[in-house]
Amino acid sequence: MSDLVRAFRHSPYAPAVVVGLLVAGSAGLFAGSYIYAMANPTPHDVPVAVVGEPDPAFLRALEHGLDASLDRRRYGSRPQAVDAVEDQKVFAIVAERRGVMEVDTVSAAGSEVAMVLAKGARAAAKRAGTEVRVRDLKPLNRGDPRGLALFYVTIAAVIVGFLGAVQLGFNASALTPRERVLFIAGYAVLGGFSIVGVVGWVTDAVGLPFLTSWGILSLTMFTSGMIFTMFNTLVRRWAILPTWVLMVMLGNPSSGGAVSWPLLPSLLGTIGRWLPPGAAVNALHNAVYFPGHQHAQPYVVLAAWAALSLTVFAIWRRRHPGGRG
Repeated sequence: MSDLVRAFRHSPYAPAVVVGLLVAGSAGLFAGSYIYAMANPTPHDVPVAVVGEPDPAFLRALEHGLDASLDRRRYGSRPQAVDAVEDQKVFAIVAERRGVMEVDTVSAAGSEVAMVLAKGARAAAKRAGTEVRVRDLKPLNRGDPRGLALFYVTIAAVIVGFLGAVQLGFNASALTPRERVLFIAGYAVLGGFSIVGVVGWVTDAVGLPFLTSWGILSLTMFTSGMIFTMFNTLVRRWAILPTWVLMVMLGNPSSGGAVSWPLLPSLLGTIGRWLPPGAAVNALHNAVYFPGHQHAQPYVVLAAWAALSLTVFAIWRRRHPGGRG
């Protein structure tokens, strides 16, 4: 028996069997990760601004209808609440004027959250026996009614970013470490320009601010390419597996691009902001819909992952399967 096992381990079939089993298992995990995150989005502690003293019965009915608690944040005036919306601290404003409940949603901050809150507010008004007026403070672009364009843009940058590094490994294996990094940076800059050009000038689905979006997408592609290069240095020919798990199976579903973070399972909503896909979605989202309220966190996250990957590659570059001499 041991001779058969030894013969199998040294045969050309052993790696093929391992790859086959990994692919089969990954297919189930891939499908499961997306279904777990996106199939049934459920509210979890949705932050809302409360101005004045709205009818408590309405707020209780709203929470009951959503089957979730509202993270009520009180503001002294409507301008303060609007500023909190612009800063993406809250996803709606609840107030009362002349006996009418007013619920202002923010589709640009999350179309699913806005729809859930709007539907819940109308149902809560009937239950509480009051009148409600629902408005959208910041609607989405007409060419992107479901708010998915930035998610697709990010997926393109992430996947093409590391596939470029994969192809460099296969077709340009003789590159030195310095040359490899420069070529990854080069195709990242060109790729970012290409995405902005196609999305902004050809499809016109969403208005991308040119320079900011170009920079974000280029940094995303470079980070993604360097993450694969890091794993290629550490685990060599199996590098695509941890890259795919980190960036696609975990990073994309938890990014908040397809389902906003208040509707994601709480663990994914927390993790997603610290992974490159989530950081890229947040940076683009702020640049497109909240240009006056930019946040440093998504840029810091992308830069930190790029710096970590570069550092690992620089320290253990001799382990990388490419190079000359």
